[in-house]
Amino acid sequence: MGVPGGETSQTLDRGLRLLHLVADAPGGLTVTEAANRLGIGRAAVYRLVTPLAGHGMLRRDADGRLRLGAGVLHLARRAQPLLAEGALPALRRLAEQAGATAHLTVVEGGEGVALAVVEPSWTSFHVAYRTGARHPLERGAAGQAILAGRSGAAGPVSTVGELQPGAYGVAAPVLGVPGLEASVGVVALAPLDADAVGAQVLAAATAIAAALR
Repeated sequence: MGVPGGETSQTLDRGLRLLHLVADAPGGLTVTEAANRLGIGRAAVYRLVTPLAGHGMLRRDADGRLRLGAGVLHLARRAQPLLAEGALPALRRLAEQAGATAHLTVVEGGEGVALAVVEPSWTSFHVAYRTGARHPLERGAAGQAILAGRSGAAGPVSTVGELQPGAYGVAAPVLGVPGLEASVGVVALAPLDADAVGAQVLAAATAIAAALR
């Protein structure tokens, strides 16, 4: 006798796996490619795609390739306040320790987006960094730390003047949180002690990862 709900659970699992596969394929996936990676038939993939597309989670482009739909962005935006709230204690501690503006940056639409920003309370001058600011992942410590994290590198990344002339940045990836690509870092108007601030940033990244799991 089968387990009640077993077939429904398997369908849900396959649907979620399909979303992850499409999310990890920048050029989208054909139905055949999705079927091969899931180890199921094309007809089964179509049965998954129909309800997911109906909820806006998937779409098919002009070439018939499966891509993420706008519904995923809606869910991501709903989750962002929770992410920011979970990261704030570590960001406040980091900003006070480093005497620099601390930030949590996440990947959205292939760019880095400042999701949460905390300014130090005791400095006379510090960088004003706007929540929601976007930048290419290739520029700035925050984005480069995320790219390094994709290859498993956890160490801090330092940059100078890549996003704002005269600004110094140190960041490290937030690793080990399923479905999240992010980094935590600081930005300052004066050079930062790479060893001391790097250690503080790493500690903040570890704390934030633990808070978000």
